[in-house]
Amino acid sequence: MDLLLAAADSALRTLFARPRATRPCPVVPADETRLAPEEKRHAAALMRVNHVGEVCAQALYTAQALATPNAQLRRHFEKAADEETDHLAWTSERLKELGARPSLLNPLWYAGAFGLGLVAGRFGDRVSLGFVVETERQVESHLQSHLERLPAGDHASRAIVVQMKEDEATHAAKALDAGGLELPAPVKLAMRAAAKVMTTTAHYI
Repeated sequence: MDLLLAAADSALRTLFARPRATRPCPVVPADETRLAPEEKRHAAALMRVNHVGEVCAQALYTAQALATPNAQLRRHFEKAADEETDHLAWTSERLKELGARPSLLNPLWYAGAFGLGLVAGRFGDRVSLGFVVETERQVESHLQSHLERLPAGDHASRAIVVQMKEDEATHAAKALDAGGLELPAPVKLAMRAAAKVMTTTAHYI
């Protein structure tokens, strides 16, 4: 019951509360961000997608923590979720700075990611960790593409994405070291397809 209440609390905080980072938001002090209106709209769409990714990360880690009977691994997932809260806070604040809103479908994204986390957990801890490895690798690749697509002058968004990319690589490495299995190719392809639907939709809605 305590775990269920904690999972419900995490969902409510992720979707409706203002996230609070434990680390300062990354910045490039020497470079001031100045964007034309069209550049601002483009940057906002990309950061909305990144914010959705962080909503999903909270859901995944919370579900995987709920699913595992291993107390040590549960703490691993909970710690990862705490670290991802920084990303959630940074992207949320950047959206406000750009005059944009989060995705209107965040509750749907959260529910879907939570369900995937529970399913992964049902297949055992090593599969669940392997799901983390593949998820973080795909997110890292996705963030790299955003670094290439962000307006050249958007130093504020770029600094955030760079730090997020480094953190995701660290999470993948930790999950692999903890015993994560390599997922089958069809599973990886299905994950990429689902991510494509999410990112394409969140770009606009």
